Amino acid sequence: MNSLKISFAGSGGDALAARLDLPADGAPYAYALFAHCFTCTKNLKAIGNISGALSRARIAVLRFDFTGLGESEGDFADTSFSSNVEDLIAAAHYLATAHEPPRLLIGHSLGGAAVIRAAAELDAVEAVATIGAPADPAHVTRLVESSREEIERSGEALVSIGGRPFTIRKPFLDDLENTAPESAIAALRRPLVIFHSPVDAIVSIENAERIYKAARHPKSFVSLDRADHLLSEAADSEYVGAVIAAWASRYLGAGRP
Repeated sequence: MNSLKISFAGSGGDALAARLDLPADGAPYAYALFAHCFTCTKNLKAIGNISGALSRARIAVLRFDFTGLGESEGDFADTSFSSNVEDLIAAAHYLATAHEPPRLLIGHSLGGAAVIRAAAELDAVEAVATIGAPADPAHVTRLVESSREEIERSGEALVSIGGRPFTIRKPFLDDLENTAPESAIAALRRPLVIFHSPVDAIVSIENAERIYKAARHPKSFVSLDRADHLLSEAADSEYVGAVIAAWASRYLGAGRP
């Protein structure tokens, strides 16, 4: 694929670092937008593999770092789930201006919950895919449970997530707890495919069941047998990319007049 390094203004005005992965042999027939997992970045190997599989199927992918993460500007401590959703909408507006609006949204882990929420604001979106997504964004508060008391008392705390320090503030937790996940899923009204591993130790398989039950048809579930949450094995992420490409072609009209 051809990968272009770009940046655009996020919801708070900070420059967000991104890559636009394009097919190597011709113009894309559709554009997709990818939301990475909580505290991850666009450069996670699994995301690159998924994007590569989609570009080979002539679907261009914009993957970017949320505000305060990776190569993007801004302070992570000032962000929230809602600001991530707003960053996604800003990314979609960038694509619409520079190329064409995204018709496919893909989200990994908390990014999956974010794309479900963002889809309500993006009329051009025709299909949504989630990978290891929590049914309720507040699920991520379990990662900071040991610091919850300090956050409530002092307003913030330095928390280790994936071996890296992040400042988590009380407004971040309040924003997560004020979400209405089931209503957002039910209101999606787009074709949805849910990828989840039955042995996911970070976001349990019960979350996929809740999303599936709350969603309306057409909806699909794909079991990622033996895969871990971050799709560490290349074969798992390449499989996800190939299946999304095939599934999306039914709804995005690949090769149709």
